[in-house]
Amino acid sequence: MQTLVLILTLLGSVALFLFGLNMLSGGLQKVAGEGMRAFMSSVTSSRIKGILTGIGVTALIQSSTATTIMVVSFVNAGLLTLAQAIGVIMGANIGTTVTSWIMAIFGFSYDISTISLPLIAFGFLLTQTKGSRTREIGRILIGFALFFVGFAKLRSTASVLLNPESFTFLQSWTNIHLGNFNVSVLIFLLIGTLLTVCFQSSAATMAIIMLLITQGIIPFKMAAAMILGENIGTTIAANVAASIGNTTSKRAALAHTFFNVFGVIWVLSVFPWFLNMVGSIVSAFGFPNPNTVDFNTGGEELGESMRSSLLYSVTTMHTIFNVLNTCILVWFIPQIEKIVSWVIPQKTEEEVYRLKYIQGGPLSTAELSIDEARQEIIHFGEICSRETGFIRDAVKAKNNDELQEPREKLIKYEGITDKIEYEIATYLNEVTKGEISAEAATRVKVMYRIIGEMESIGDSGEAIGRMMKRTLDHGKHFDDEMLKKLDKMLDLLDAAFKVMIDNLKVVGLLKDETNAEDAETNINEYRNTLREEHFTKVEQKGYNYQTGVFFMDIVAELEKIGDFIVNISQCQLQRD
Repeated sequence: MQTLVLILTLLGSVALFLFGLNMLSGGLQKVAGEGMRAFMSSVTSSRIKGILTGIGVTALIQSSTATTIMVVSFVNAGLLTLAQAIGVIMGANIGTTVTSWIMAIFGFSYDISTISLPLIAFGFLLTQTKGSRTREIGRILIGFALFFVGFAKLRSTASVLLNPESFTFLQSWTNIHLGNFNVSVLIFLLIGTLLTVCFQSSAATMAIIMLLITQGIIPFKMAAAMILGENIGTTIAANVAASIGNTTSKRAALAHTFFNVFGVIWVLSVFPWFLNMVGSIVSAFGFPNPNTVDFNTGGEELGESMRSSLLYSVTTMHTIFNVLNTCILVWFIPQIEKIVSWVIPQKTEEEVYRLKYIQGGPLSTAELSIDEARQEIIHFGEICSRETGFIRDAVKAKNNDELQEPREKLIKYEGITDKIEYEIATYLNEVTKGEISAEAATRVKVMYRIIGEMESIGDSGEAIGRMMKRTLDHGKHFDDEMLKKLDKMLDLLDAAFKVMIDNLKVVGLLKDETNAEDAETNINEYRNTLREEHFTKVEQKGYNYQTGVFFMDIVAELEKIGDFIVNISQCQLQRD
């Protein structure tokens, strides 16, 4: 019974460790907010800058998984190219070693858990304040405290469970040979992979490796093998996130897998020399060489100096592996891009009524999903702008046969806009079920209003098709002068659409909407000119009043589309 309680306590310690890490990472992401996403999406084609970005972002948010998923979402949303994404992912692998060093330095050398309760109390007070940023800082403090409480409890519980029987069992797996080949290396590599997949956290696997090696349960060689397995396991989350994305995001996730697997292969091919190099580096700093310790006597024989050596050895090995692997493969990013593009070929372009960027549920971090929604809305705007071409064809029709094709397209696009609005709204609704910042919540509200205006553009296009049908049913059609005027009106609409799409591409809220208002003013003024001409011509001989009414109905509907277009930019306007 006592053993069962200890096992449940151990599982609870791992859960508390992961919960604290997730809370810490989530809070850091939200505090960094739009600035972090803008910084990441501004990465240039420079390989070094991409790697430094990956290192910085991962060190900041304390999660290579979150960074990699963010990269996949940015690629899916078209904010990063595949080559840029590969560079950032390489940097993320280096950045994740920061967490290992934090655990090694503070988790073993200092008992931070003693100040955890005061940190939790202070963090809780901050979470009760009105400022969203202050509340997230409170969550960061609580997450930081729980992270080390879980780690401290994991250390104490693991040492109790690692009794002589457990020691003997684990030791039996560390020396299995097949001829001259040590199969144990592959076994522990697989264990490291499975642990990372189960926990969805490389930090949790590193914590367990640190505990096992400092207790003298596994030798440095097997700990190093588990670290190699951890690097393979950490790619799983990115591949899962990319499975619902587009082709480019799947390629980015595969590049991450290729990068880590290649690193594991070359390190295994020189494993003894690699471990000797790490041992030499650790020895140079005054610690015993980790390769010389005898693990057959049990953990109690390890001195404090050797425990420190083993602890810093696994952390050093983790860092050197990722740094060397990056230094080797950074020169082959174009080749990696070609390989993953060959493995995952580009699919034929999908029909316009299919969403282009949103192809699954929200990402694990709710705020990151908003960037995909933003790109989808830009795509939605581009679809809406195509309607002017169909309208041009419709108003030129002289009979119902000529009208049939453009009218069917207008009807089809009205259905498309309805469907896209519904699917984006459904996606945003799922996003808001997660915890998002006040800034992100504002962005979502703006998006709801924008897609509503875009859906109205589709309605107006379909309405113009109906108006033309009624015009032709009455035996009327527009002469060359009227068509020339409608063409000019549509030119003004095209200009307004261009302004609208440019404004949609602006990250964040607009500070100025003058360009959109100017475009609407041009449309309104030309509508007024045409209306005055209509009233003037009513008294003129030869002017067909009924045709003029049909003409002005379409002009009025085109002007209404202009209103919807400017409303979209006004939705984005920053309010004081």
